[in-house]
Amino acid sequence: MEILGLDIGGSGIKGAMVDTVSGKLMTDRYRIDTPEGAEPSDVAKTVHQICQYFHYSGPVGVGFPAIVQHGIVLSAANVSKNWIGQNLNVLLSQETGNQIFSLNDADAAGIAEMKFGVGQEYLKGVVILITIGTGIGSAIFTDGVLVPNTEFGHMKIRGKDAEDRASDAVRQENDLSWKKWGERFNEILVTLEALFSPDLFVIGGGISKKFEKYAKYFTVQTKTIPALLLNQAGIVGAAIYAKEQSEPSG
Repeated sequence: MEILGLDIGGSGIKGAMVDTVSGKLMTDRYRIDTPEGAEPSDVAKTVHQICQYFHYSGPVGVGFPAIVQHGIVLSAANVSKNWIGQNLNVLLSQETGNQIFSLNDADAAGIAEMKFGVGQEYLKGVVILITIGTGIGSAIFTDGVLVPNTEFGHMKIRGKDAEDRASDAVRQENDLSWKKWGERFNEILVTLEALFSPDLFVIGGGISKKFEKYAKYFTVQTKTIPALLLNQAGIVGAAIYAKEQSEPSG
């Protein structure tokens, strides 16, 4: 079954058609810059543009960079504060005419990695996925079951949100060397290791392609590897989520 998966980020909104059986993209990714300010109405119009680009009508999975509880947005770190309290599913469904199923973007990436990526070998134990981009997202799985909306990017490290110290945006803005950035990110992993004793850390987001440049600065004992699906994971996981949510139960 092919379903449209969307990944809404602080800098870009990306979509592609996904084969939910194989986890493969059936089209090239189509990307539009996130409208300045990322206001709800503007983002909704951009999502509509992407649906039109694919001439798609059907269930749509949407990964969103915030806490999303049953479709309701409860936080807004890298998008407009006007999202808080919005029913994301209803807003985008009304704009696009498609049935929308939304979830936290890092949770979407985690679902994809657990089903089609490195997590397939870790269906017992604790797996923590960290996505690195404009901010830092997270997903945690216990015996393959997602605990949603963890938002570890907002843990306090040295008095600041983790993502304000070690996101990829911070690395670029401050022109940090891979060593300096790797050491900063390592502090996040050390904290999570102490709290959760995970079996595996998975590093996702665009920066996962550069894994060998910074992983040498990690000191955690937990096995740490790059995501297999790299920056496609959010799109794939959103599509899988939409398929699962749109299927009749029982």
